[in-house]
Amino acid sequence: MKKLLSMILALGMILSLTACGNDTNNDPNMTNIGVIQLAEHPALDSSYEGFMAALQDAGYVEGENLKVDYQNAQGDPSNCDTIANKFVNNKVDLILAIATNAAQSAANATKDIPIVLTAVTDPEYSGLVDSNELPGGNVTGTSDLTPVEAQIDLLTQILPEAKTVAVMFNGAEDNSIFQANLAKTAIENKGMIYKEVSVSELSQIQSVVESLVGKVDAIYMPTDNLLAEGMATVTMITNENKIPTIVGEEANCENGGMATYGLSYYNLGYKAGEQAVAILKGETTPAEMPIGYLPAEDCVLAINMDTVNALGITIPDEILAEAKLIQE
Repeated sequence: MKKLLSMILALGMILSLTACGNDTNNDPNMTNIGVIQLAEHPALDSSYEGFMAALQDAGYVEGENLKVDYQNAQGDPSNCDTIANKFVNNKVDLILAIATNAAQSAANATKDIPIVLTAVTDPEYSGLVDSNELPGGNVTGTSDLTPVEAQIDLLTQILPEAKTVAVMFNGAEDNSIFQANLAKTAIENKGMIYKEVSVSELSQIQSVVESLVGKVDAIYMPTDNLLAEGMATVTMITNENKIPTIVGEEANCENGGMATYGLSYYNLGYKAGEQAVAILKGETTPAEMPIGYLPAEDCVLAINMDTVNALGITIPDEILAEAKLIQE
């Protein structure tokens, strides 16, 4: 039944894409942008909203001088391929790719149409650019590399007695692995024991988290779409068993994670939109535009007070004074 439903959704997507007319694509006064978003998720949604705000601030108005074909792949990488190929056939002026799988599909589909990516941790590590400093091809964009070291610092400030920290990541996703490696270094530099646990499917999350009960003092989870989707399962177990979680982004904190020091995905998308405007106006090319990063002042310290209370943890006053407190 699940396989049949996926086939029906994919067919529906193909038909809807085919139904999209090309009339405005031939209008020299209309800029055509195709958007591939991997999945519905608060962080990815915010990236798209920020991107569109930057275009609007630059004078691009939908229906007047801008046509945006927004497509959500519903978490299926094969849908990303279908969408990317349709955008290439429609000869859009630029592709926005939100998340790694979306960017990889776009990059595989065209070497000519400019691609601006966002919510990709390390484009170079993912094989999307020659280097983050000098992309060299038709792909550039903004990285959502989180301040992993600062997040581990936050863990030690809140939990000074912690000795063993599990890092839970998506073993099937390059950027999740990359962040896990950064966390390993940061944890070991703090004199704590690093415990590695990985998942590649939602169905694995519950058993993996349950296996950590009584064995670790905290869990660190980097930014990752699969982990974000399974956050409710994680916190159902961790909160019941008094295991604090430090997460990679605010959306995961809102879904039960204890605390984060993370990026504003809206600002990340806005920066990608500024890059797209520069490319569309002919001021630069993806090949010579470095991957963009958000400055530290765009990071948000967030604490879920419901989770804190469930765990029975006392947060230092100096941290509370700076934090965005999340409560139901």
